[in-house]
Amino acid sequence: MKITDTPESPVRIVDLRSDTVTRPTPAMRAAMAGAEVGDDVFGEDPTVNRLEAMAAERFGHEAALFVSSGTQGNLLALLSHCGRGDEYICGQTAHNYRTEGGGAAALGGIQPQPVEVEADGTLELGRVAAAIKPNDFHYARTRLLSLENTFSGKVLPLAYMREARDLCDRRGLALHLDGARVCNAAVELGVEVAEITSLFDSVSVCLSKGLGAPAGSLLAGSRDFVVEARRWRKVVGGGMRQIGVVAAAGLHALAHHVDRLEEDHANARRLADGLARMEGIDVDHNTVRTNMLFAKVDPGRLEGFAAHCKRHRVLISARDPIRMVTHLDVDAAGVDRALGVMARFFDA
Repeated sequence: MKITDTPESPVRIVDLRSDTVTRPTPAMRAAMAGAEVGDDVFGEDPTVNRLEAMAAERFGHEAALFVSSGTQGNLLALLSHCGRGDEYICGQTAHNYRTEGGGAAALGGIQPQPVEVEADGTLELGRVAAAIKPNDFHYARTRLLSLENTFSGKVLPLAYMREARDLCDRRGLALHLDGARVCNAAVELGVEVAEITSLFDSVSVCLSKGLGAPAGSLLAGSRDFVVEARRWRKVVGGGMRQIGVVAAAGLHALAHHVDRLEEDHANARRLADGLARMEGIDVDHNTVRTNMLFAKVDPGRLEGFAAHCKRHRVLISARDPIRMVTHLDVDAAGVDRALGVMARFFDA
């Protein structure tokens, strides 16, 4: 059953599957339509250049690179930090290990060394230290520690990230942040995003999730790092020409959509609180800190629950646990309507 959200629809869809489903706002579309453009591969797209300069300043780094996706940003970071036969340490369920197609291994000959992720989204640093290989030709060379913030909606503490920085400095590793939703983390912590991102040698930040742009991510680091990443972007086919029309959406997102992420966090808590009052669905509403929550229903009812929601124009993923994500296109009224639809399923 295909559902399409149109202006003529009497009831708009409430799509809780991901914050990647957001659509450009009218103001963002106007910025895109009026964007000044040039050939970005030649470094001549003025809108891209403004976005990269804004990102470098915002994230506390010397330079930044506009890339097509978070997956590409993470891949370029790994290719720039590591050579063939090197390894990076990351979480067992980290996005750049589990769900980015094995790109670092396939394209760079880079070995991942995963370690278990703690309940709060951190990697226990003693376990990380134990995973660093000796300087011995029998082993891959450990070059990099990669962290993720937010991790499944969880926010890494600032003190922990500083400890990770110290460990990397002592052991000669670079430190990368998969910061797809790092702006959510900064808003929750009540700090400027640079207080987080400047702790890392490189950071990738998605514009197309909670910030609401239709596409694109930013990769920030030192000038030399970005020069290397730009080369790898070309190698993997990521050079984009008159891409200022998309970069303009990123500029608008960074200027206007960061502070409002607190609305998404409040709506996620509203959703979690409502679900916690229902029989038949289990959610720990006390752990919801950003725009993401996880809920469990009886596996035998999961498909039926998702189908019921879809019939009533509420979209969720039929997986266990169910991840629900609030975003720019889901307001408090949408959350309340979704809760009403879900309650009817369990009351039936």
